[in-house]
Amino acid sequence: MAGIDSYVACPKGDHVTASRWYRPTPGVPWDGALGSAGHEALDRMPLDKAVLIAGADDAALWMSELPDALLGSKFAVSTASSATQALLQDKSKFAQFLSGTSMPHPRTFYLESVDDVTAVPFDELDRVFLKPINSQQFSDVMGAKGVWVASRTELLTRWQSLHARGFKLMAQEYVPGTAADHYFIDGFRDRHGVLTGLFARRRYRISPPDFGNSSYCESIPLIDVEVPLRHLEALLAALDYRGIFSAEFKRDARDGAFRILEINSRAWTYVEFAARCGVNVCEMAWQDALEHEVRSASLQYVVGAGCVDFYRDFGTLWAQRRAMPLNWWAVVRQWTHAHYHSFRLDDPSPAFRFAVGVVKRHAKDALVARSR
Repeated sequence: MAGIDSYVACPKGDHVTASRWYRPTPGVPWDGALGSAGHEALDRMPLDKAVLIAGADDAALWMSELPDALLGSKFAVSTASSATQALLQDKSKFAQFLSGTSMPHPRTFYLESVDDVTAVPFDELDRVFLKPINSQQFSDVMGAKGVWVASRTELLTRWQSLHARGFKLMAQEYVPGTAADHYFIDGFRDRHGVLTGLFARRRYRISPPDFGNSSYCESIPLIDVEVPLRHLEALLAALDYRGIFSAEFKRDARDGAFRILEINSRAWTYVEFAARCGVNVCEMAWQDALEHEVRSASLQYVVGAGCVDFYRDFGTLWAQRRAMPLNWWAVVRQWTHAHYHSFRLDDPSPAFRFAVGVVKRHAKDALVARSR
């Protein structure tokens, strides 16, 4: 969209490879492997100068160390320090950091031993769930971002089971409210500490329930998140943050406070949606990494635009159809005017491939069920 030649490092057959815009990294294609394999891939890449933009937590942490490596002169990165990346990705460290600020946040308890579990003031908390320190690893294995616990006994049992599997965990109070109480402030902070891009959106539906990702959200004006934005600006300044970010808040149904849940320090799922509304943070990362002037986006971006993950949104609505009566005509109007993650008329192949995969998967499940 910004007219910059772009390449993708990903495994063969990845969803993005179906796009008409997809280009593998030049030379021997890089599959996105990090560590020494990543350094070797970069070293043999026939590019004089390029910018790296992370699309996953582990990649963001790995790239934060690149400026100090020999390859740093060839591959530029707009990133916060390794210490800041580690703090934001380690949920227990982030919670500890927040406890020293005035920023509203959920009550959180790091669980390293049985004594830590028994010390959790379970009866004082609204609802409690187990949350991983490393959300990416946990989600890859468990298929969820958290696990509910209804009692202290269940907390201990669940913790012992997951701890034995190598997961580092914490207990956190669930902030009461609905999916529509989730707000996001996305944007970019350049090397001079200037917020050159700000974009706010509100979640309306989530998949799977409670611990999933947005299946439908809409862009909203910054005035709707004025208070959490002030807190976020102070937080980013305290961390001397640089680069792309996406901060998630939930408005507490008890007192109306916007409690921060996490900050993603990488390109997130909605970067294209933000760009189509007028805030292209990937272009800003490219400009900042090369130490060009970063052009600030207008604060008057497109408001009221929707973005839908159609497959998951339909599944969410269908599952809730009895418990929560819906105006399907209103939903269809949302879908008709929304941006889609995968489907676009000028680039239909990714959505087509995804649809074929869904049909094949359901057909296989049906055959297995029939044989049983």
